[in-house]
Amino acid sequence: MSLMRRAAEPAVRDVLPYRKPKLGRDYWIKDNALPNALEVYERNLAREDWTQGAPWRNEIWPGIRAPEALLPPELAQVEAWVCQQTGARGLTQKTPVSGALSHNHVQVVGERESVAKPHVDSLALCDYAAVIYLHPKPPTKSAGTSFYRLRLPGGGLGGNLCPAGCKNLTEAFGVTRLPADAWQQDVEVENVFNRLIVYRADFVHSATRYFGQGERHNKRATALFFWKAVT
Repeated sequence: MSLMRRAAEPAVRDVLPYRKPKLGRDYWIKDNALPNALEVYERNLAREDWTQGAPWRNEIWPGIRAPEALLPPELAQVEAWVCQQTGARGLTQKTPVSGALSHNHVQVVGERESVAKPHVDSLALCDYAAVIYLHPKPPTKSAGTSFYRLRLPGGGLGGNLCPAGCKNLTEAFGVTRLPADAWQQDVEVENVFNRLIVYRADFVHSATRYFGQGERHNKRATALFFWKAVT
Protein backbone atom coordinates (compact mmCIF):
# COMPACT_ATOMS: atom_id res chain seq x y z
CA MET A 1 0.00 0.00 0.00
CA SER A 2 2.72 2.50 0.94
CA LEU A 3 4.66 1.66 -2.23
CA MET A 4 1.55 2.34 -4.28
CA ARG A 5 1.06 5.71 -2.59
CA ARG A 6 4.67 6.71 -3.19
CA ALA A 7 4.45 5.65 -6.81
CA ALA A 8 1.39 7.86 -7.28
CA GLU A 9 3.14 10.96 -5.97
CA PRO A 10 4.31 13.42 -8.64
CA ALA A 11 8.00 13.74 -9.31
CA VAL A 12 9.54 16.91 -7.91
CA ARG A 13 11.00 19.08 -10.67
CA ASP A 14 13.37 21.91 -9.86
CA VAL A 15 11.43 24.71 -11.54
CA LEU A 16 11.81 27.35 -8.86
CA PRO A 17 14.58 29.95 -8.71
CA TYR A 18 16.34 30.30 -5.36
CA ARG A 19 17.19 33.41 -3.41
CA LYS A 20 18.10 33.34 0.26
CA PRO A 21 15.42 35.35 2.09
CA LYS A 22 17.06 38.51 3.38
CA LEU A 23 15.77 40.68 6.20
CA GLY A 24 15.08 44.19 4.92
CA ARG A 25 14.81 43.09 1.29
CA ASP A 26 12.47 40.08 1.17
CA TYR A 27 10.93 40.22 4.63
CA TRP A 28 10.66 42.84 7.36
CA ILE A 29 10.16 42.53 11.12
CA LYS A 30 8.76 45.07 13.56
CA ASP A 31 8.66 44.15 17.24
CA ASN A 32 6.16 45.90 19.53
CA ALA A 33 4.09 46.51 16.41
CA LEU A 34 0.87 47.58 18.15
CA PRO A 35 0.75 49.93 21.16
CA ASN A 36 -2.36 48.09 22.41
CA ALA A 37 -1.55 44.50 21.38
CA LEU A 38 -2.99 42.86 24.51
CA GLU A 39 -6.23 44.79 24.06
CA VAL A 40 -6.37 43.65 20.41
CA TYR A 41 -5.80 40.04 21.45
CA GLU A 42 -8.45 40.04 24.17
CA ARG A 43 -10.96 41.90 22.00
CA ASN A 44 -10.62 39.36 19.21
CA LEU A 45 -10.68 36.25 21.37
CA ALA A 46 -13.94 37.44 22.93
CA ARG A 47 -15.65 37.39 19.55
CA GLU A 48 -18.31 34.89 18.50
CA ASP A 49 -18.44 35.55 14.75
CA TRP A 50 -15.91 32.88 13.80
CA THR A 51 -15.81 30.94 10.54
CA GLN A 52 -14.45 27.41 10.74
CA GLY A 53 -11.76 26.10 8.40
CA ALA A 54 -10.00 22.73 8.34
CA PRO A 55 -10.38 20.19 9.84
CA TRP A 56 -14.07 20.96 10.34
CA ARG A 57 -14.76 22.16 6.80
CA ASN A 58 -13.18 21.48 3.42
CA GLU A 59 -10.98 24.58 3.41
CA ILE A 60 -7.30 25.09 2.59
CA TRP A 61 -6.85 27.24 5.69
CA PRO A 62 -6.94 25.78 9.22
CA GLY A 63 -8.59 26.69 12.51
CA ILE A 64 -11.05 29.54 12.87
CA ARG A 65 -11.04 33.08 11.47
CA ALA A 66 -12.94 36.32 11.87
CA PRO A 67 -12.71 39.60 9.91
CA GLU A 68 -11.63 43.09 11.00
CA ALA A 69 -8.96 41.96 13.42
CA LEU A 70 -7.59 45.51 13.59
CA LEU A 71 -9.71 48.64 13.74
CA PRO A 72 -9.10 51.23 10.98
CA PRO A 73 -6.67 53.41 13.01
CA GLU A 74 -4.71 50.31 14.08
CA LEU A 75 -4.56 49.02 10.51
CA ALA A 76 -3.51 52.41 9.15
CA GLN A 77 -0.54 52.45 11.52
CA VAL A 78 0.59 49.02 10.32
CA GLU A 79 0.14 49.89 6.65
CA ALA A 80 2.11 53.12 6.99
CA TRP A 81 5.07 51.14 8.34
CA VAL A 82 4.77 48.52 5.59
CA CYS A 83 4.83 51.23 2.91
CA GLN A 84 7.86 52.81 4.54
CA GLN A 85 9.76 49.52 4.60
CA THR A 86 8.80 48.12 1.19
CA GLY A 87 8.78 51.37 -0.78
CA ALA A 88 5.17 50.92 -1.89
CA ARG A 89 3.28 54.17 -2.50
CA GLY A 90 0.16 52.57 -1.08
CA LEU A 91 -1.50 49.24 -0.30
CA THR A 92 -4.78 47.89 -1.58
CA GLN A 93 -6.78 44.66 -1.86
CA LYS A 94 -7.92 42.86 -4.99
CA THR A 95 -11.27 41.09 -4.88
CA PRO A 96 -10.94 37.41 -5.85
CA VAL A 97 -13.18 36.02 -8.58
CA SER A 98 -14.45 33.40 -6.12
CA GLY A 99 -14.09 32.98 -2.39
CA ALA A 100 -12.65 35.68 -0.16
CA LEU A 101 -9.24 37.08 0.68
CA SER A 102 -8.82 36.88 4.44
CA HIS A 103 -7.16 40.27 4.80
CA ASN A 104 -7.16 41.76 8.31
CA HIS A 105 -8.52 38.56 9.81
CA VAL A 106 -7.73 37.07 13.19
CA GLN A 107 -6.89 33.36 13.03
CA VAL A 108 -6.70 30.83 15.87
CA VAL A 109 -5.24 27.38 15.21
CA GLY A 110 -4.47 24.54 17.63
CA GLU A 111 -1.76 21.91 17.38
CA ARG A 112 -4.19 19.18 16.28
CA GLU A 113 -5.80 21.28 13.59
CA SER A 114 -2.94 21.63 11.10
CA VAL A 115 0.75 21.28 10.36
CA ALA A 116 3.18 23.37 8.31
CA LYS A 117 2.03 23.59 4.68
CA PRO A 118 4.57 25.47 2.56
CA HIS A 119 2.96 27.58 -0.16
CA VAL A 120 3.03 30.93 -1.89
CA ASP A 121 0.09 33.29 -1.70
CA SER A 122 -1.87 34.02 -4.86
CA LEU A 123 0.25 36.51 -6.78
CA ALA A 124 -2.83 37.61 -8.67
CA LEU A 125 -4.19 38.93 -5.38
CA CYS A 126 -1.21 40.08 -3.33
CA ASP A 127 2.40 41.20 -3.46
CA TYR A 128 2.97 41.17 0.29
CA ALA A 129 1.54 39.20 3.17
CA ALA A 130 1.97 39.75 6.90
CA VAL A 131 1.32 38.23 10.30
CA ILE A 132 1.15 39.73 13.78
CA TYR A 133 1.67 37.18 16.54
CA LEU A 134 -0.98 37.85 19.17
CA HIS A 135 -0.61 35.14 21.80
CA PRO A 136 0.89 36.92 24.85
CA LYS A 137 2.88 33.91 26.08
CA PRO A 138 3.49 31.37 23.31
CA PRO A 139 4.73 28.08 24.82
CA THR A 140 7.36 27.87 22.07
CA LYS A 141 8.96 30.54 19.91
CA SER A 142 9.32 27.94 17.16
CA ALA A 143 5.71 28.49 16.09
CA GLY A 144 6.23 31.55 13.97
CA THR A 145 6.74 31.73 10.21
CA SER A 146 9.30 29.85 8.14
CA PHE A 147 10.56 30.11 4.59
CA TYR A 148 11.21 26.87 2.71
CA ARG A 149 13.09 25.60 -0.30
CA LEU A 150 12.46 22.61 -2.51
CA ARG A 151 13.95 19.27 -1.48
CA LEU A 152 14.98 17.27 -4.54
CA PRO A 153 14.72 13.46 -4.88
CA GLY A 154 18.51 13.03 -4.98
CA GLY A 155 18.94 14.88 -1.68
CA GLY A 156 19.87 18.27 -3.11
CA LEU A 157 18.01 21.51 -2.54
CA GLY A 158 16.15 23.55 -5.11
CA GLY A 159 14.38 26.87 -5.28
CA ASN A 160 12.01 28.89 -3.14
CA LEU A 161 10.45 31.54 -5.40
CA CYS A 162 7.35 31.24 -7.55
CA PRO A 163 8.60 31.79 -11.12
CA ALA A 164 7.72 34.97 -12.97
CA GLY A 165 4.51 34.55 -14.94
CA CYS A 166 3.01 32.00 -12.51
CA LYS A 167 0.33 33.00 -10.02
CA ASN A 168 0.94 30.06 -7.66
CA LEU A 169 2.87 26.82 -7.21
CA THR A 170 0.20 24.79 -8.98
CA GLU A 171 0.96 26.71 -12.16
CA ALA A 172 4.70 26.45 -11.57
CA PHE A 173 4.80 22.68 -11.09
CA GLY A 174 1.79 21.70 -13.19
CA VAL A 175 0.40 19.57 -10.35
CA THR A 176 -1.87 20.27 -7.41
CA ARG A 177 0.03 18.17 -4.88
CA LEU A 178 3.65 17.47 -4.01
CA PRO A 179 5.11 14.75 -1.75
CA ALA A 180 4.86 15.50 1.97
CA ASP A 181 8.64 15.75 2.24
CA ALA A 182 9.07 18.10 -0.75
CA TRP A 183 10.19 21.07 1.36
CA GLN A 184 12.99 21.90 3.77
CA GLN A 185 12.97 24.79 6.21
CA ASP A 186 15.41 27.51 5.18
CA VAL A 187 14.82 30.55 7.44
CA GLU A 188 12.68 30.73 10.59
CA VAL A 189 11.17 33.81 12.21
CA GLU A 190 10.20 33.15 15.83
CA ASN A 191 6.80 33.68 17.37
CA VAL A 192 7.17 36.67 19.68
CA PHE A 193 4.16 38.47 21.12
CA ASN A 194 3.27 41.61 19.16
CA ARG A 195 5.83 40.93 16.42
CA LEU A 196 4.85 41.89 12.87
CA ILE A 197 6.48 40.04 9.99
CA VAL A 198 5.87 41.22 6.43
CA TYR A 199 7.12 39.14 3.51
CA ARG A 200 6.99 38.91 -0.24
CA ALA A 201 4.10 36.68 -1.23
CA ASP A 202 6.13 34.83 -3.89
CA PHE A 203 8.51 33.21 -1.38
CA VAL A 204 7.52 29.70 -0.27
CA HIS A 205 6.47 30.04 3.37
CA SER A 206 4.24 28.60 6.08
CA ALA A 207 3.38 28.83 9.72
CA THR A 208 6.22 26.81 11.26
CA ARG A 209 3.86 24.92 13.56
CA TYR A 210 0.80 25.42 15.73
CA PHE A 211 0.24 24.92 19.44
CA GLY A 212 -2.47 24.54 22.05
CA GLN A 213 -5.63 22.56 22.60
CA GLY A 214 -9.07 23.24 24.03
CA GLU A 215 -9.99 26.87 24.64
CA ARG A 216 -9.11 29.59 22.15
CA HIS A 217 -6.72 31.35 24.51
CA ASN A 218 -4.49 28.24 24.55
CA LYS A 219 -3.90 28.24 20.79
CA ARG A 220 -1.71 30.07 18.30
CA ALA A 221 -3.37 33.38 17.48
CA THR A 222 -2.39 35.77 14.70
CA ALA A 223 -3.68 38.64 12.63
CA LEU A 224 -3.31 38.10 8.86
CA PHE A 225 -2.88 40.62 6.04
CA PHE A 226 -2.61 40.49 2.24
CA TRP A 227 -1.79 43.52 0.09
CA LYS A 228 -1.26 44.53 -3.52
CA ALA A 229 1.31 47.29 -3.70
CA VAL A 230 0.53 50.61 -5.35
CA THR A 231 3.75 51.60 -7.12
